[in-house]
Amino acid sequence: MTAYSDSASEGERTVARNEPYLVGLDVGTSKIAAIVGEIAPDAGLDIIGLGVAVSRGIRRGVGVNLEAAVESIKKAIDEAELTAGVEIDSVHLGLTGAHVKAFNSRGVVAVAGKNHEITREDVRRVVDAAKAVALPSGREILHVLPQDFVVDQHDGIGAPVGMTGTRLEVNVHVVTGSASSTQNIVACANRAGVAVLDTVLNQLAASEAVLSDDEKQLGVALVDIGAGTTDFAIFERGSVWHTGVIAVGGDHFTNDIAVGLRTSIPDAEKIKRRCGSALSAMVDDDETIEVPSVGGRQSRVLARRILSEILQPRAEEVFHLLWDEIRKAGFENSLNSGVVLTGGGAMLEGTAEIAEQIFGLPIRLGVPGGAGGLADHVDSPAFATAAGLVMYAHRNHVGEVWRPVGAAALDRVTGRLRTLFKEFF
Repeated sequence: MTAYSDSASEGERTVARNEPYLVGLDVGTSKIAAIVGEIAPDAGLDIIGLGVAVSRGIRRGVGVNLEAAVESIKKAIDEAELTAGVEIDSVHLGLTGAHVKAFNSRGVVAVAGKNHEITREDVRRVVDAAKAVALPSGREILHVLPQDFVVDQHDGIGAPVGMTGTRLEVNVHVVTGSASSTQNIVACANRAGVAVLDTVLNQLAASEAVLSDDEKQLGVALVDIGAGTTDFAIFERGSVWHTGVIAVGGDHFTNDIAVGLRTSIPDAEKIKRRCGSALSAMVDDDETIEVPSVGGRQSRVLARRILSEILQPRAEEVFHLLWDEIRKAGFENSLNSGVVLTGGGAMLEGTAEIAEQIFGLPIRLGVPGGAGGLADHVDSPAFATAAGLVMYAHRNHVGEVWRPVGAAALDRVTGRLRTLFKEFF
């Protein structure tokens, strides 16, 4: 994809074929995470740095206060630089939000050449034909993901190059987004001093970190529960066949607690993380929690089951909405590997159990895997997208020409002494 930058011209960019560092930037509603990966001598990937900052100015994947968002991104980048000991000039940026839409498309071309041998150029032409669809004004294509190829009516072909045929077809999954929403998030990163080398759908990134090839082949649903949205993707036969976003996330749970227990939003968030359970049957009747009051009133002691009875309906709503989307897309019988939950919202006690009751499928919690170095510092569902962005970049961009902005990060070097990364969760 295009490397975006609003802060440097082509003449100011440097070309770095052998750049050993990869940075994933996950700009979420509640937190911003930057993870630095290093390409090892054996072409593997090591995690060498991590920066986390409270997110300000971002809501459900859309910038609502660019100045606040820029400052939050700077904090995360600065911490990642300090922990990694490198200067960050460029990132791979995750995208999400209700503005992201997707559909499946099909392209057909005649095979060129007298011997009718399929070449890479034929594959490029058929993919271009598949994405040649009219989009509404203000929308742009983020990804074109090939699913399978058809050669002279022989379907299910993964790699047609070198085969012989007269007609080549391809099925693709096309992901689109609002051009203005995408540009605003990219502009925030640019103003924070980094170029955006690539924009990657959050579900696609998280799948790199938490799904196995076998799961993708057999059929699996990835569900990423963030603070502002719940993103999902369905894989089958090794490819993406459906993606979507539900505008309900962890913040809705927090708001429910704040209203139900009459406490502040920050205190409700702490209560959710420390004592929350999405399944009331998992809570003993004699368990209690202390609930801070507002307006200087005295704290109260309540039964923990009350908290659970607030959270369970919201969890059920999220998974019912997901299941409705899966059935509407026609994949309810295709998830032979079940459902993988990830994202910070998936860490709530009882979430997997509620999902299993509603889906009637095997459920597991997805944590990042497949990297070395400081990987144990990011082995949490909350870091699935950020870690996956690094892994996605490693798999798709090693050896390509990158164009990071070299001078921008220099503006942040002076005065950046701060405490190292503290436990965010």
